[in-house]
Amino acid sequence: MGLFRRRKRAGAAEPDRTANRADLEHLENFVRTRKGVEAYIEPRTTVTETTVILIADDGEWTRRRINGPDGARRFAYRLSIPVYDVALMGYPQRMRDYNERRKRRPELY
Repeated sequence: MGLFRRRKRAGAAEPDRTANRADLEHLENFVRTRKGVEAYIEPRTTVTETTVILIADDGEWTRRRINGPDGARRFAYRLSIPVYDVALMGYPQRMRDYNERRKRRPELY
């Protein structure tokens, strides 16, 4: 009878998609237009695949999906930027400071 079955919403985004060309182009553009960028690999969760967060020297950051930890390492190697595992290293203080600045003065960002 199916009274309690959930229906998929039409046009709903696939929550576990992998990186596409637009994701990689966004990441590459971030590296090209910022100084001191480092990559941090974020592990896969139940909701998203592996992501990489790029953090510039001023703390500005961006996050996109990537094709696994090895894909993140290849990406970082190709762009000659350092890569770290966030589960081992944590997030850098400059990222937290940047987020705090944005919270205090959102009109500047």
